[in-house]
Amino acid sequence: MMRVRALSGRFSIALVCLWALLGTAGLAYARILDLPLRAALPLIAALLVEISLYAVPAFPEILKRIPERFSAPAIAAALVASALVPYLVYSLASGQFHWSAVAILAALATVVSFWFIRIPGSAASDFAFLAFMAAVMIVKPFRDLYPDPAPGLRIDILGQLMWIRLGVAAMLLIRRIEGVGFGFIPDGKDLGVGFRYYACFIPIGLPLALLLGVVKFRPIPLEWWKAAPLAVATFLGMLWVVALSEEFFFRGVLQRHLSRLLSSELGAILIAAALFGLVHLPFRQFPNWKFSLVAAVAGFFYGKAFTRAGSIRAAMVAHALVNTTMRMLFA
Repeated sequence: MMRVRALSGRFSIALVCLWALLGTAGLAYARILDLPLRAALPLIAALLVEISLYAVPAFPEILKRIPERFSAPAIAAALVASALVPYLVYSLASGQFHWSAVAILAALATVVSFWFIRIPGSAASDFAFLAFMAAVMIVKPFRDLYPDPAPGLRIDILGQLMWIRLGVAAMLLIRRIEGVGFGFIPDGKDLGVGFRYYACFIPIGLPLALLLGVVKFRPIPLEWWKAAPLAVATFLGMLWVVALSEEFFFRGVLQRHLSRLLSSELGAILIAAALFGLVHLPFRQFPNWKFSLVAAVAGFFYGKAFTRAGSIRAAMVAHALVNTTMRMLFA
């Protein structure tokens, strides 16, 4: 009982801190955009709800206790319901509610949440699950389901975060996949391995990106005391959203299965990296072969980091460092 209360206390404290930070940042950003409070508050409220749900897997004890206390169908039903809550918070308060959006979100969430209840867990079903997850992200339905409250302000991030956490939860709580090394906080080994393979990528991947014209050296024009906190915020955002989701699915699930099927770690790394590059074809324009090639090269080093550390957290560190470097120093 004391452990449960301590866990609940840590989770509550983390949420309060997160809400205070994001709520303040959201209000400040709305003021910069000159967004009226009646438009900003529903969005901020929905984002805080979504972030709270997204943060649940950051607590390993919670992940462990959920399958012990609830059946798989109950967990799947809860996931479907949770997928609708942020949309309802935003749309009902802002007057953007549409039954068609609710129906589409419910259908997508139902497929993901009940996938491993209806289909026995296997490498084949996992591959099909990953293909479905990737297809939805490529089609980008959330742009239409979450209408923008103001010109230039996209809120489909709500749908993207929901999609990531549902896929991760289905794999961890219902499929009960193991050997991924899932987590939000990298330890010393993860940091060391991640930085090492980031350093290995830079002398290869960066010249390739410059040669192909994928990027140009164009540092963000800010004083160092403004650029430094921006770099830290960018790294954390990349680490906990982009890198966490992509490394979980590509390295933690796909590469791990391929390694077993092929009995070759190198073969698994190369195939996973190639597929990682292919899903980046729609970036900015389709087909963006140049960016896809650079992404595939980066995927090779992320795969090596995962293999060396036995944890996606190391690959996440390398991935977040690469993305932060590109975002801060290259256009």
